[in-house]
Amino acid sequence: MTNPKRVIALGFFDGVHLGHGALLRTVKETAAELGAVPTAFTFDKSPTAVITGQNVPLLSTVEDRILLMRKCYGIQEVVVAPFDAMQRMDWEDFVQKYLAEELGAVHVVAGHDFHFGYMGKGNPARLKEKCRELGIGCDIIRKVEQDGITISSTYIRTLVAQGEMERAVQFLGHPHILTQQVSHGKGIGHSALGFPTVNLRVPEGVIIPAFGVYATRVRFDGQSRPAVTNVGVRPTVKDNDGRVTVEGFILDFDGDLYGKQVRMEFHKRLRGERKFPSMEALAQEICRNAEQTREFFEGA
Repeated sequence: MTNPKRVIALGFFDGVHLGHGALLRTVKETAAELGAVPTAFTFDKSPTAVITGQNVPLLSTVEDRILLMRKCYGIQEVVVAPFDAMQRMDWEDFVQKYLAEELGAVHVVAGHDFHFGYMGKGNPARLKEKCRELGIGCDIIRKVEQDGITISSTYIRTLVAQGEMERAVQFLGHPHILTQQVSHGKGIGHSALGFPTVNLRVPEGVIIPAFGVYATRVRFDGQSRPAVTNVGVRPTVKDNDGRVTVEGFILDFDGDLYGKQVRMEFHKRLRGERKFPSMEALAQEICRNAEQTREFFEGA
């Protein structure tokens, strides 16, 4: 079976921000011109974390990266490669044997700081020269800036960790998202507060937004609902075990989403997490936050 022609974006694409978007848009446009498949190549784990041994909390899971690349930029295929194997590969073999021969690349697109292959010896200049030898097109995309700041996953992680979601949206080009299966909570939302809730767990290795309450949107089964979402340890709730939870109180909805896959979009931080004197006081505050959330989305 003949390998399809592919135009391939190269990178890790954590968060799939506007800087990545410059690569992905080029891939889609070039693929359309060449009658090829717009494709992205990424790794299963953070190269920075592996190389430095540091804990680098990610903006998005592999699944969310794939979703965002397809939804926002029309990428049809995403190749997820094991970084451990890729970092042992000779840089020239990566271009010729892997990209050209195995994946059928007819054109590749990389960022100005993309390094690859054994000991990171592959760089944009070498990539461009090797592609020229092989008759493969190659674009190297310059850094993308906004407000005088280079758009990077590192900067956006700082924004999310501080709860600055509105500014994060400006650099991501979309809301920060978390896609997870709904797990059982303690039933407090429905029984004590009168709101149906979705309880999500932040996957290991993924960044936890600053503790607090957010105006969010929950997407499931083709529906989209506004929600008031608390990130934190729920200090007002008795017998809380100190575990970090993401609990969304869905507005204008009545149903059970347990076991379903939902996507939570974080739009604005309304307040920090705090302990209330009673569940009644907490319920009143959530009602106030619900009105703030409705006003936010009505004005959006």
